[in-house]
Amino acid sequence: MSEPETAPIGLERDLFLRRLLRELAGTLEDVVGLDEASGYISVVGAAIGEQIDAEYKRALRVERLDRAQVARVLVDLKRRIQGDFFVIEEDATKIVLGNRACPFGELVAGRPSLCMMTSNVFGRIVAENLGYARVELPETIARGHSGCRVVVHLVPSEDADPQGREYFRAMDQDGGGPVAAFSRGTG
Repeated sequence: MSEPETAPIGLERDLFLRRLLRELAGTLEDVVGLDEASGYISVVGAAIGEQIDAEYKRALRVERLDRAQVARVLVDLKRRIQGDFFVIEEDATKIVLGNRACPFGELVAGRPSLCMMTSNVFGRIVAENLGYARVELPETIARGHSGCRVVVHLVPSEDADPQGREYFRAMDQDGGGPVAAFSRGTG
């Protein structure tokens, strides 16, 4: 009989935490529904987005990222957590990203509420730095696509996808400056 320490068990911290998040998302989706589960995960994504934004601005020694820096930060942060995001298109009105590998790996399959992490992290960073974002996720690995397509609108649009989620930079009570980004919408 083998010893537990040498048994061929595929378990380590990263896999354990991804499994934990998958099961948590699945439980939320089953108990409260997909929309509510996405809402809960959005709250977590918002907090993480604010932390990541602050880290990049501190490391780059800037008060605010410009559009080109924002696009590079979105790709870089996903690279650092083993995603494979890339810019498909970028202009004054939008940043379109593709993705070939989800940071949650194969465990994201069937858990679309986990995509709210991407929506909120991206939305918070973009809105905090550029003032506005509307994040649409027309294709996701979680919903069975071979990759993800993320459209981040930088200006409001009448013909926006109703499933998208809007993010705004809030102003302080004196109207003098941003305090934090906030969001509205479905997704």
